Amino acid sequence: MRVGRFGFRYRYLPSRAYLPVMAPNYDAWSKEELIARLIDVEQRLKPNPGQKKSLFLSTPGGNPFHFQRHPRRKIAVKFCYSGWEYNGLAFQNDPTPLPTVEEVLFRAFAKARLVDPDAGLDGCGWERCGRTDVGVSAAGQVVSLWVRSVFQGPDTEAPRRPELVEAPVQPTEVHAEGAGKESSPVTPGIVEEVAFAFTELDISPPDPPSEPPRPPDRELQYVAILNRILPPTIRVLAWSPVSPSFSARFNCKHRHYKYFFSAHGLDVSLMQRAADYLVGEHDFRNLSKLDPAKQITDFRRRILSAQINPVEPSPDPCNIVKQAGHDDQLYVLDLVGNAFLYHQVRHVMAVLFLVGTGLEPPSIIPTLMNIDGSEPATTSLELPIVDRKPEYQMADALPLMLWECAFSGSDVHWQSNGDVNDKLVDEERASNSDGKTDRPGTEKHSGTGLVRQIHSVYQRSLIHSALEGHFLSAAVRYHPIPPQYFPFSRTGLAAGTIPRLPNDSLPVIGVPLGGGTYRRGVKYVPLLSRKRLDHVDVANARWRNGKGSRHENREALISTTEATGDE
Repeated sequence: MRVGRFGFRYRYLPSRAYLPVMAPNYDAWSKEELIARLIDVEQRLKPNPGQKKSLFLSTPGGNPFHFQRHPRRKIAVKFCYSGWEYNGLAFQNDPTPLPTVEEVLFRAFAKARLVDPDAGLDGCGWERCGRTDVGVSAAGQVVSLWVRSVFQGPDTEAPRRPELVEAPVQPTEVHAEGAGKESSPVTPGIVEEVAFAFTELDISPPDPPSEPPRPPDRELQYVAILNRILPPTIRVLAWSPVSPSFSARFNCKHRHYKYFFSAHGLDVSLMQRAADYLVGEHDFRNLSKLDPAKQITDFRRRILSAQINPVEPSPDPCNIVKQAGHDDQLYVLDLVGNAFLYHQVRHVMAVLFLVGTGLEPPSIIPTLMNIDGSEPATTSLELPIVDRKPEYQMADALPLMLWECAFSGSDVHWQSNGDVNDKLVDEERASNSDGKTDRPGTEKHSGTGLVRQIHSVYQRSLIHSALEGHFLSAAVRYHPIPPQYFPFSRTGLAAGTIPRLPNDSLPVIGVPLGGGTYRRGVKYVPLLSRKRLDHVDVANARWRNGKGSRHENREALISTTEATGDE
């Protein structure tokens, strides 16, 4: 026996391996030994910064699944997810505080054996329609990929047959009866004649040909299979067969975003006037976040529609805010465009909030889009040229949702598991004289389970809203409602005429950022008077000469190492 560093007792084996034979007795350890043990465990559990995150967590055991033996087809999948539960949509190689949506979704495909986990995202041709960041939700996100199928057709990949290795034919020695070892070998053609001479001719009728396997009458139930594995915060809504050349990103006709907000302290009519300037093709570099790693030089995007609409019903069940003389009606900005820049919607909403409060005029939108002096031709306004983005905080991510990714009707035909089964229900209804369909199992296969589940979540959210409203109702019984300075169009105030407090100090004003968040301060600086960020060309060049150059050198070193075989 030998006592190890932390009290483990080991038995010495001839193979020079030490095996623990009992658990340590922590009661007998000193304080210093316990601290050393904790430090050792922390070091073992500490993640390695250079270690990349695995896309699929394999589980030991089970029979191997041979994906190459099954046909594949390309499909598009439409799904929704709660953005506040995830670290964004796109899979990240580095560890993240929360899982990403693609990470959870791909693992569900892999667990269902619809894709090969070892091949990763690239192996199944994974493509997303629109990328959403941390906290942003989606009700109509779409990805396209190759999945396992039960059909074989013109748009599917047939299973790969195992390659047969043809062994070389060796001469076979055939000796006559009683012959010695000196007999010469006989070639394969002579072997057949010799063997035939000593066998009887089989004149029995041949076996009847076996019937080919019956083709399947329907595809795998992708929606039901995935929803049984996915968490409730990610729900697959429908799938569609697509052509092999289909791309969820490039075949998309337009994307529709929704941003929900409360009208508390806002003039919605002014916000709509400012949103009207967004329609058309403009340069949105000052209404988005620059990512130098992408090296984007063209910031022109086309907005098809920008409408602010009321949302019913009102989320104020106790009428607390209305009793105080304020409007708490819920509105939504419906923004439709062919493509969007990084954080474009949230930057647009941040400026619209400034317009709604009265801190900025509606003309600030075309002013920020006047990069080269071309905007006055379309707005008939005298606008200064703003070729660099002023510093300002973008709106909160919680109220933002990717509502729809639109495709041509010839590209996709959305269907759910209920499409096939509903046909069976209709046939059952037609064959049933009394017209009743409430038989056991009918609802189970009619596609209503998903609707019931999402409706249950919606009902709980209404309860949460009512509870929070009553909390507010209880609070105003004992605490005064804060003074309301916005919107200026109703209060008659301005940024320089906000009254001081009784102690002659400036009041703290809260500029809305969406989702119940505010940027608070005592002095507001107009956007055009704020510090400007570097020009796009300068920022891109700095990245190329800095991080971009180091990244290229690192990739080149990796390529050289792989080519030479060095480790």
